[in-house]
Amino acid sequence: MRIELTSTRDDGAWTWRAAGAREPRGSIDRALLPEGATVGDVLRVEVDQFMDGIEVTSVLHDQEERTTPETLEIIGSGRSEPLVTTKLAGGRGRRDGDRSGGRRDGDRRGQRDGDGRAKRDGAGRPDGDRRGQRDGRTDGEERGASSRGGQTGRRPRKAPTADAKPRARRLRPRRTHRKAAIAGLPEDQRPLAQILARDGIPGVRAAVEAQNQAAEEAGQPGIPADLLLKLAERIHPAIRTADWQDRADAALAGIEEVDLRDLRSVVVAAELAFKTDENRALADRLREALTARVDREHQAWLAEVTTALADDRVVRALRLSSRPPKAGAPLPGPILDGLAAMADASLTSDTGQDRWATVLDAVALSPVHLRVVPAGLPAEPGDQLLDAVKRVSMSVPAIAAAFGIEPTAPPRARRGRRRS
Repeated sequence: MRIELTSTRDDGAWTWRAAGAREPRGSIDRALLPEGATVGDVLRVEVDQFMDGIEVTSVLHDQEERTTPETLEIIGSGRSEPLVTTKLAGGRGRRDGDRSGGRRDGDRRGQRDGDGRAKRDGAGRPDGDRRGQRDGRTDGEERGASSRGGQTGRRPRKAPTADAKPRARRLRPRRTHRKAAIAGLPEDQRPLAQILARDGIPGVRAAVEAQNQAAEEAGQPGIPADLLLKLAERIHPAIRTADWQDRADAALAGIEEVDLRDLRSVVVAAELAFKTDENRALADRLREALTARVDREHQAWLAEVTTALADDRVVRALRLSSRPPKAGAPLPGPILDGLAAMADASLTSDTGQDRWATVLDAVALSPVHLRVVPAGLPAEPGDQLLDAVKRVSMSVPAIAAAFGIEPTAPPRARRGRRRS
């Protein structure tokens, strides 16, 4: 669902409401929000619905809207070829003439010359050795060209860059505790528990309404909705706790590889589980493991930013600085000074406008976005550069003012309300 951030609380959490509506509403942990979140931002999130409200488990990244129609590019070999081709099935190099007597008995094993070596010339094959050489290329070269997309029209795979980091593995919990919790219920309650595990209380309510509507159409009595909902509310906490135990076990097992957002969501959800000694111990172990991993990744992040600065890779250093693994942990002062100075020197009047826009986009998301003062501006900025400045003008108001652009917030897409 989409939510709109409305305010911050004293404990650091944020309040939200459904985008474009008053209800539902709730709160979200600060650790789940992206860097630079402000009041009024509309985010796409994953949620779990419970009897006592809605819990936000993770924040999703919106994809940029496509401005051009999606098209398919047809790539051919560039040669004029017949629309229909045929290929004879069977043995390697066999022809119709071979079946009639050209290759029989001993010939099938290959003709031997006086030296005892198999003849590899084109005497036994029409039009020369079609298998061996085609247009001066061997079979291996043909297969290599085909696998690289030279003859089949396929594009070569884009090799990963040296800076590309493997995407963190998402949390994939097993359903061991959930299955055990459902199996421990009386048999007549298990179908209800399965609906609860899949869709929560709203799913039970929808299933009851659908069943009662079908019964009414068939002229049969309906089922007591109130009794089923009360039973579901009594079962739901145990199912919810079992789900959390499954997620916590999976998080501990993959503490070094699972996405930090998923791990944080499990820690936040620990408050909703039954407060048993086992669950408390499990939550404590998970918090300690998460803290240790965040500390390690934070040190590795500082080292990456420092290395990028030393190598004069300004865009990489700026983009790395905008993605700290530990929320609220600022970069040291010397690193911030180095980032700002390198960005200043990269934005000059001699810098190409495409490069200017790339560096500016990285600056807008970095922690030095208000400290950067370009060494020079392009003499005649193009429309694409001006559009890039307008898009990030709220993050870099000083740079926008240097271009004569008034900082304005980008338009937010809101759902319109239907008027009755």
